[in-house]
Amino acid sequence: MREGSGLLGFLARSPRGDNLTPVPEKKPTTYWDYIRIEELTSLQSGLADSEDELANDEVLFITVHQVFELWFKLILRELRTARDLFRKDPVAEQELSGAVRSLKRVTTILRRCADHFEVVETLTTREYLAFRDKLFPASGFQSRQLRQIEIVMGLEEEDRVPFGAEKGFAAALKEPDGTPSVSMQKVRETQAEGASLREAIDEWLYRTPIDGVSLEDPEGEAALDRFLTRFLGAYDAESASSRSIALSNAKGPEEVERIDEMYADEGASVRAFFSPNEAKGGARRRRIRAAALFVETYRELPLLAWPREVLDSLVELEQQFVVFRQRH
Repeated sequence: MREGSGLLGFLARSPRGDNLTPVPEKKPTTYWDYIRIEELTSLQSGLADSEDELANDEVLFITVHQVFELWFKLILRELRTARDLFRKDPVAEQELSGAVRSLKRVTTILRRCADHFEVVETLTTREYLAFRDKLFPASGFQSRQLRQIEIVMGLEEEDRVPFGAEKGFAAALKEPDGTPSVSMQKVRETQAEGASLREAIDEWLYRTPIDGVSLEDPEGEAALDRFLTRFLGAYDAESASSRSIALSNAKGPEEVERIDEMYADEGASVRAFFSPNEAKGGARRRRIRAAALFVETYRELPLLAWPREVLDSLVELEQQFVVFRQRH
């Protein structure tokens, strides 16, 4: 190869060769830069200019609630991921494991959040009251991320706990002068995202084939009826056997009457659950409930393994959310 040929020779002869900008070396990553430690640990001063002005008790209170908000951020991300998956039509079966992972992660985070209250409980009433007046009229009810979690999960407006004189949760998100806050704007944006996780799950269950017969099939309703008839027959047989055992151990006419009444009420309740009136969702709700029952009944079938895990994860998530609210 003659001198000056090739890429290096071309660059040497090129009028732009001397103007090439060298690629800067990447700065080595440090833990403190990646986690942004200095910024993160400078946010615990509350209303003061510096946390040096605060007692340890108040810094603890602020820190724990900031940790809550960081956990809430992760919960929202996972709930939205699961919700968006179930919004698809059809829902890809191979993606259900990802939804289960998100739901289980949320459950684990909520369990840790409940544990955080043990740290708060190290504050005595006297220690808390020493700085409580600073917070008035602020309230944890004003956590917009917790409101967003409720919205994404599908909490209905009529099921919300009233707050203050105005009752609605939106009132708590106004600025003190009554104007909308950034928190209220964020919540409104979440409300505008569309179907909640609950609604998306309902739609997924509504489309679930029953006994291999899809919703669109002309025999779809008949297959649903046959499945529920089989289930109720099996339920009646099991209930009769259990009632017989209970009656054999009854200690008098009053107990016999109580047992008969208990089993009759339970049987009526089961039938009412699978025959909701229009006010409770009618035929659509009936199919959704039957689909959940179908998945649970045949949970050992490989095709229903992940749908079963989805339903189990939802139940576990709901239970842990209740525990968290009770601790709060």
